[in-house]
Amino acid sequence: MTELPSRVGRRLSAILAADVAGYSRLMGLDEVGTARTLREHRAVTDLIITAHGGRIVKTTGDGLLLEFPSVVDAVECAVDIQAVMAERNEGVPEERRMLLRIGINLGDILIEGDDILGDGVNIAARLEGIAEPGGICISSSTYDHVRGKVAVEFADLGEQSLKNIARPVRAYAFVRDGYRSNTPAGGMVPRSSAPRLSIVVLPFANIGGDPEQDYFVDGVTESLTTDLSRISGAFVIARNTAFTFKGKALDVKQVGKELNVCYVLEGSVQRGGNRLRVNVQLIDAETGSHIWAERFDKPVADLFDMQDEIVSRLANTLDAQLIAAEARRAERWPTPDSMDLFFQGRAWFNKGLTPEWMRQAQTFFQRALALDPGNIEAMLGLAMVDASVGAADMTDDRQERFATAESTLIKVLSLTPNNPLAHLFLGLVLMLTKRPARGIAECEQALVLDRNSASAHGFIGYAKYLLGRGGETEYHITEALRLSPRDTIAYVWMVWAGLAKAQLDAGTEAVAWIRRGLEANRNFSAAHFHLAAELALLGELDEARAAVRAGLALDPSFTIRRFKAGTATDDAIYLAGRERCYEGLRMAEAPEG
Repeated sequence: MTELPSRVGRRLSAILAADVAGYSRLMGLDEVGTARTLREHRAVTDLIITAHGGRIVKTTGDGLLLEFPSVVDAVECAVDIQAVMAERNEGVPEERRMLLRIGINLGDILIEGDDILGDGVNIAARLEGIAEPGGICISSSTYDHVRGKVAVEFADLGEQSLKNIARPVRAYAFVRDGYRSNTPAGGMVPRSSAPRLSIVVLPFANIGGDPEQDYFVDGVTESLTTDLSRISGAFVIARNTAFTFKGKALDVKQVGKELNVCYVLEGSVQRGGNRLRVNVQLIDAETGSHIWAERFDKPVADLFDMQDEIVSRLANTLDAQLIAAEARRAERWPTPDSMDLFFQGRAWFNKGLTPEWMRQAQTFFQRALALDPGNIEAMLGLAMVDASVGAADMTDDRQERFATAESTLIKVLSLTPNNPLAHLFLGLVLMLTKRPARGIAECEQALVLDRNSASAHGFIGYAKYLLGRGGETEYHITEALRLSPRDTIAYVWMVWAGLAKAQLDAGTEAVAWIRRGLEANRNFSAAHFHLAAELALLGELDEARAAVRAGLALDPSFTIRRFKAGTATDDAIYLAGRERCYEGLRMAEAPEG
């Protein structure tokens, strides 16, 4: 009998091809450093690939070929990888950033051992070639399967003639932050005519239709509209206008055009038994893409108290999300104005308390003031940087920083007396310059002006520690976290709670709180040193020394001498706790200075 030829193995798979844009140029700049950086990035991206069920088929220098059984997993993996790479490139000079290009195709492939071949693979590789650095390009076969199933948007690039591919392939580019990845010639998207930080809170939907629930749903919408209007610089559409859209099927882009706003907030409330679920989405009105989403799922208690808590959490989180969104918009303009620079400065400030992040924030605020000396927000931003650098022991000119911050804050308050953030940071400066009682009064005024000021509660808790009343601190920190559990400076409050526990000689609890703060944001150099001191006093010397090394990686100039110069009050209990901390730092081998 004639022997039949062996059957060629085939299967339908999602293929992802990636490489580093300009890798040869990077190697030319620093061969060893580039190779090391690529290995470090790969260690992170490999974990993401595994989490999404991908298989690494092969690596070729800077290139990567992956196979996924699910096209949705492939696209979500690509989006997560690019998000992580964007974070890892923050603070890196533009000419040294390692940017990936990713192409994805769903197609039939040939199986040859562990390798995969065929047009399905080739199309993915060619799509990667036309993707922009930091971008993702997918085929129409991929797009058809993921449309409506992934929380990202793709822009139609039309038919593309790809090298060595017989027929044109329709391609789609990942839209990042509401902008097309492959922009027109010149690379610019026209600036929207809508005012910055302009938003409408659409009436929340009452899922389930219980008419008795309507008053609660409308109350959340109304209160949130009021509280968002307190965000400095925000333009919020009035409640009466927003409620004309109640119960209507809406096109978010059309709403944005009609009201001339940048952002739309929509949500729903659903009650099931004794639980209440609230879903919210922040949407870019120009593109319709989702910027942020959140869900609250809580047991039903006092509805009025629940409404206050939900609104407070939303207002605090949206403040940070809107600033981040405006900063991303601002990065796209070749000639940023003063407010563009301010938003970028605030975004850097929100990253964490390290000397580098504070320098970046300060630079943007100074540039904003150079363009507009009357920019009150930028003035306040500079004062916040000065106060924070001094508070976190990141400088030897601590008192000069506080004096500059106080002078600037008094000027801001002379121009805008009801500025809650200015009262808040003036309170912090007063606390740290041996006037904690006056500092508490300023924070209480901030709460009068903004009931959602979670930071005011946190700062008051810190003042109690400075007054030697650490037993009262945890209550205030817990209240701050209740109002804003994901606040951009929640990690600072947690560390302050740890300091208060240390003052009470509760070392184990102190370590738990400080570690909780570092888990929320590791970019707080002072926290690593406080952790080191407490671990050393508990006898955990190896961990204590590791914490010192982590702190010095963020702030190489730290010394115990500088830390000692940061004594904030003359309270005997506070001073005794400080002496204990100095001893712990020496045991952990922190530099004496």
